[in-house]
Amino acid sequence: NKTFTKKEVRKITSVITRLVLLLDAGEKLFKVVAVSFGLLCVLQVSLNISFRLGFCDSGPQTLGWVQICSSFYYISTEMKSWQESRNDCLYREADLMIIDNQAEQRFVKALFREVWIGLTDAENEGVWKWVDGTLLKETSFWCPGEPNNYKNEDCVEVNFNHIGFWNDNDCNQNRTWICEKKVAL
Repeated sequence: NKTFTKKEVRKITSVITRLVLLLDAGEKLFKVVAVSFGLLCVLQVSLNISFRLGFCDSGPQTLGWVQICSSFYYISTEMKSWQESRNDCLYREADLMIIDNQAEQRFVKALFREVWIGLTDAENEGVWKWVDGTLLKETSFWCPGEPNNYKNEDCVEVNFNHIGFWNDNDCNQNRTWICEKKVAL
């Protein structure tokens, strides 16, 4: 059995006291970190909601719109001609959808219905232009054998019967449609 001197006892007591204080401080620090993390999570959720709502006008015109990346899309439930569909989009301060990437093409294919998009060659046969005036660059989304201008087809639909690829069709046919409203970030 070892007997400790008063000096050694004070030193051991001092070390134990410091350890207890460090443990208390560590526990307090842990609690502060946990509470801070929780508050940051709440703040993040609030900011995400505010950020999304900041892009949406309040009121009935936002009902039915879906946001994907930097665009909002309105998917109609009625059927109209290509021009009537475009007029509806313009009324909603948007235009028929311009598909300019694979993600948008996959989105439209997943709808499993025939929808008008904003591509036409009505102005000049065989020169396909989007509703914003840009020329068509991506041609891999056409159905096999399309465009074929069968019976003067000048407007483009995404055709579910052809696994969601594009088909030129008579602009007077009634289809559902998709409006797109781009958001500047």
